[in-house]
This record gives sequence, C-alpha cells and structure tokens, in this order.
Amino acid sequence: MITFTICLLALVIGYFVYGRLVERIFGPDDRRTPALVRPDGVDFIPLPTWKIFMIQFLNIAGLGPIFGAIMGAKFGTASYLWIVLGSIFAGATHDYLAGMLSLRHEGESLPEIIGRYLGLTTKQVMRGFTVLLMVLVGAVFVAGPAGLLAKLTPDSLDMTFWIVVIFLYYIFATLLPVDKIIGKVYPLFAIALLFMAVGILVMLYVHHPVLPEFWDGLSNTHPKAGSLPIFPIMFVSIACGAISGFHATQSPLMARCMTSERHARPIFYGAMVTEGIVALIWAAAATCFFGEHGIVDEATGKNFSGAMVATAISRSWLGPVGGVLAILGIVAAPITSGDTALRSARLILADFFHIAQRSISKRLLLCIPLFLVTMGLLIFSLSDAQGFKIIWRYFAWANQTLATITLWALTAWLVKRKGGSSWTPWITLIPALFMTAVCTSYICVAPEGFGQLGVSLSAAPQVALVVLLVALFLYVRWLKKQKQLRRDE
Repeated sequence: MITFTICLLALVIGYFVYGRLVERIFGPDDRRTPALVRPDGVDFIPLPTWKIFMIQFLNIAGLGPIFGAIMGAKFGTASYLWIVLGSIFAGATHDYLAGMLSLRHEGESLPEIIGRYLGLTTKQVMRGFTVLLMVLVGAVFVAGPAGLLAKLTPDSLDMTFWIVVIFLYYIFATLLPVDKIIGKVYPLFAIALLFMAVGILVMLYVHHPVLPEFWDGLSNTHPKAGSLPIFPIMFVSIACGAISGFHATQSPLMARCMTSERHARPIFYGAMVTEGIVALIWAAAATCFFGEHGIVDEATGKNFSGAMVATAISRSWLGPVGGVLAILGIVAAPITSGDTALRSARLILADFFHIAQRSISKRLLLCIPLFLVTMGLLIFSLSDAQGFKIIWRYFAWANQTLATITLWALTAWLVKRKGGSSWTPWITLIPALFMTAVCTSYICVAPEGFGQLGVSLSAAPQVALVVLLVALFLYVRWLKKQKQLRRDE
C-alpha cells in the first residue's frame, strides 16, 4: 500500500505544483470568453464552473479509467507509474493547453486548432481522422454499458433493448442544447462515478491488502507477457487514465461554456488528474482481485474481463446498494463519453462546412450521416464475434495517435509563441516524442497494423528508438527554421 499511497499523493501534488506551472506558462487573463461573446443557445452557453468540471470529467472518463486501468493492472506495478507520470506530465498538460487554445480561438474544434500550428494539409487530414475517431467512440461505448444494464434488469430487457435505448439517448443528447440534457444529468452521473471511486478507495484502506511495491520490480505480470509486452502495449491499453487524444476533442465543448479563462486549471487539468486518481484506484483494486482470484479464470481458462472484475469488486466491497450505485457509475461513464463524442463530431463538421448550429434542421443535416455510420459500425461489432475487438483495437491506436498529433501542435504553438528561444516547449515536446515512439512501434508490431506482415513484437523497442531519433532530428531542423524566420522578421 506504500507505493499506492505515494502515487495517490503524487497525483494530488501534481495538480497543485505542475498544474500551476502549466497555467503560468499559458497565462490566462480576464478577456471575455466565447460563451459571453457569441452565445447561441445551443453549444455556446455559459454554465457554472462546478457543472463544467463535472461534464468535462464524465466526457473524458469513458471506460478508460475503469476497464483500461483493470486491464492495465495485469501488467503489474508499471501500470501505477504510467498512470501517475502520464496524468501529470502528459495527459493533464495536453488537456489543459488544448482546451485553452480552443478558448482563445472562439471555441474552435480540435482539427482547426491543429491546423493553425501544423498547417492546412494536417488540418484537412485531422478533420477526417477526428470525426472517424468520434464515430468509433460512439460505437464502442454502446455495447459495454448495454451489457451491464442487461445484467441488472429483467431478462425481457436484454442487451438489444438497452442498445436501442442508449442510442436514442445519443441522438437527443447530440441534437439538443448542451444545458438541456448534458447540463442536467451529467452532474448526477459524476456523483455516482465519484461515489464509486471514493467507496473503493476507502475499502482499499479498510482491507489494507498487500499490493506490489516499486522496489519489488517492474516486471510484466501479464499472463500473455510474451505476446503483450509492457512497451508499447500497456501505454495504449491505459489511455484515458494517463493520456488520451479523445480528451482534446472534448475540451472545446466545455471551452464554449466557460465564463473565465482562470477557471481552466480545475476544469481541464483538474478533471484529468481526477480521472488519473480513479484509474489508480481501480488498478489497485484490480491487483487485489487478481491476487485473490488470479488473472485467468480457472473455471473457463479465460482472462477476467474488465466488466467482470469491476462488477465483482463493487458488489463485494460496497454491498448490494453500494454495488448497484457503483455499477451505475460504471455504466454512466461510457455513455456520457459516447454522446459527447458524436456531439463533438457534429461541431467539427459544422466548423468545416461553416454551418451555424442554431437551427435544428442544420444540426440534423450533419447528424443523420453520423448516426447512420455509427449504427453501421455498431451492427458490425455485434454481428461478428471479433467485430468489437477489431473496432476497439483501432480506436485504441487512433486515440493515442490523436494525442500525439495534438502534443506536436501544442509544441509548435509554444515554439512560435516564444520564437524557439524558450524552454517551455519541452513540457509538450517530451510527451510528444514518447507518444510518437509508442504509437509508431505499436502499429508496426500489433496484429491490426504491420504485425500481420511478420514484424516481430521484439522489434518494438528498436522501431521506437529509430522513430524517436528521426522525430527529434525533424523537430530540431524545423526549430532552426523557426528561429531563422524570427530573425528575418
């Protein structure tokens, strides 16, 4: 429990210390925000800061800090280290700066922000890439909660029924003004999710189980360690609990509702750190579960799924009522990410086609194709036993790739802001280089990437090193050009 406690305290301290540093680097001021300058009654609506925090927290949470952390815990103590360092130095910095740039640029969507600093070609590519990612989120975040709800309700309310209900909710939440559904139900869902996390945290200290410590080593404890190495697999498996590109697509939604730039640190940086805390709690709880029951179910010979572990822990530690509330929190997290993913996709398309969103007919014009594509992916994932796994794997890689590209855009902004003469770009450059190595090596060795062509998993570190050196060389060359342009001016 010593390592777990140190990690927990590190996340809290990281918010107050490193979060304050990142805030000072950006420099929030008292200028009027988009919600006050251009309110439209649909997306640009001033909301209380506490409510924006709750919405942002649920937007970014999804299945990641629960199921991702549980699956990540199979890799051992290294998962704790990634959650802490990733959340403080990569994820929260990524979320804060992306949200602030959107706030400064009239609530622009992520592809527009990336295009400002990485060029028009990158912007066009990222428009399609980001919309595709949002649709993937909308599809993958239906089946999980629908399955859990089916287990909690009578047999007549099966998984198909709940899929229909959740998808209908997605339609309304995507189309209606942000304060009508999202602004009302998200705080309640957030309370359920936080109740669950606090309850599990208390029970960790009540049971005081023996947890692995850093001094025991960072060896890979996954039952398939030979085919699933820590690098790069763990860094893609634990995404929302450390860093996730999906978060940067959600920050503009809340940037359109904020009334002051000075509220950004608790909203953007704070929500990410809170998610990191939730992920850490679930990673520790899962470690306890695996220590007692094993990572593999002896009865079936299969790995315990995230849903099985989360449900078992909640019911065992929190009792019948607490268990139900906790499971509802688990259900709410992915649903409240799926709806805002499709809402974000609508706004990205609206920015691209320059279509104002005051009119419901114009919102429908963009939403109908999104809903049809999402339903198609959902049907595919349910019709094939491997369909969901395939979609999830591509989503996982695409999600981290988007985070990487966002970090490079933020680095470019920091360089251009100071003319390349400041140390400040290092706060995003280091995470950008690391995530570039992770995503490139992953797609080279994973079965859904070039791994099917025979690229060995053992080659991942070598691929990562080569990519890292190439990326650093290209950055240094680009930096020299920026300094020259600055001198020529």
